[in-house]
Amino acid sequence: MPISMTIQISNLAKRFHHQWIFRNLTLELNCEKSYAVTGPNGSGKTTLLQVLAGIQPPTKGTINYESENGKIEAGEFYKHLTYVAPYLEMIEEFTLQEFLKFHFSFKLIWPSMSINHIVDDIELTDSQTQKLKTFSSGMKQRVKLALSFYSISSVIFLDEPTANLDQKGINWYLKTIDIVKSERLIIIASNQPYEYEFCQESISLADYK
Repeated sequence: MPISMTIQISNLAKRFHHQWIFRNLTLELNCEKSYAVTGPNGSGKTTLLQVLAGIQPPTKGTINYESENGKIEAGEFYKHLTYVAPYLEMIEEFTLQEFLKFHFSFKLIWPSMSINHIVDDIELTDSQTQKLKTFSSGMKQRVKLALSFYSISSVIFLDEPTANLDQKGINWYLKTIDIVKSERLIIIASNQPYEYEFCQESISLADYK
């Protein structure tokens, strides 16, 4: 099972060239809670998620990762997270079965789940031997979300999680995240209220310019 995690952010800021994306951001993100990062297009939602996940460095400020077992160094934090975004690439020469087996050779699968259960859950049983390059954008997004939900990770980062999903896929997302939310720290970047209406707190980047 995932360990409890807290992310402590102090005076965090990010600048591209001469433009500040956000600054003076001081927060504590606690385990078993969900947070929505909101703001208009171009406000820095994706950038903040990438900074918190360690994909991009901050321009100023500090981020501390604390688990129930003590401090986690920034370079080790990736072991405790999963990240979903529509722009993330997949290994498209793999079949769905091959891709899932590859992923779960690095991440532990959620107890009581199996690769076959995941394939059934996202309703891609008939496509499991097809290469990912033949999948629609919505099918790929379901795979990404399933990998995030069913990997043992303490923190889930979701950037526009229902992008490319049809209504059936959106319904699956809402049902599944309602199950996993109590056991993870979830941070969602979104402008769609239905994606994050379950979140206990909202971080509006309009307040940090």
